[in-house]
Amino acid sequence: METLVLSQSYEPVARIPWQRAVMLLVQGKVEVVEEYEDRVIRSVTVELRMPSVIRFVRALWKGPRGVRFSRENVYQRDQCRCQYCGRKVTRPEATYDHVLPRAQGGRTSWDNIVIACVPCNQKKGNRTPAQARMTLRTVPAKPKRLPDALVVSFLMEKGLPLSWRKFLRDVAYWHTELEA
Repeated sequence: METLVLSQSYEPVARIPWQRAVMLLVQGKVEVVEEYEDRVIRSVTVELRMPSVIRFVRALWKGPRGVRFSRENVYQRDQCRCQYCGRKVTRPEATYDHVLPRAQGGRTSWDNIVIACVPCNQKKGNRTPAQARMTLRTVPAKPKRLPDALVVSFLMEKGLPLSWRKFLRDVAYWHTELEA
């Protein structure tokens, strides 16, 4: 059995064996957020439910790092709006579009990727905005920083504990680094 580990701000950071979770709990580094209802850990003197979700008590230090190139960060940079029509799009509706299509030599990078709604992305197709007679609302560029508000949405994978549902939605899709 595994335990989901959350940061102090309830962001998923890892999946670890339950034994490691118990060690972190004994060391006072984490608190239990959710438990497995049907799993009990027993020792000579202690009996406790197996932790399903734990949370660090103190903040994890993240050293200085540039803004990571991911779908979520492109979505945040573009302020949740289609860069062609300006319509606000939800994450499930959002697609990311190569301004200069890869077939024409475009790269997957901060300065060539924008958020687009499905209709605009289909209308543009495998053409440049000029070829499709469309206008970009902003010129894509790597941001120096993103807004402090982080909205996390994850999709449950088959076989994961139901107690993880409120903490996971689609981490892999939105938060993995995109390849250039």
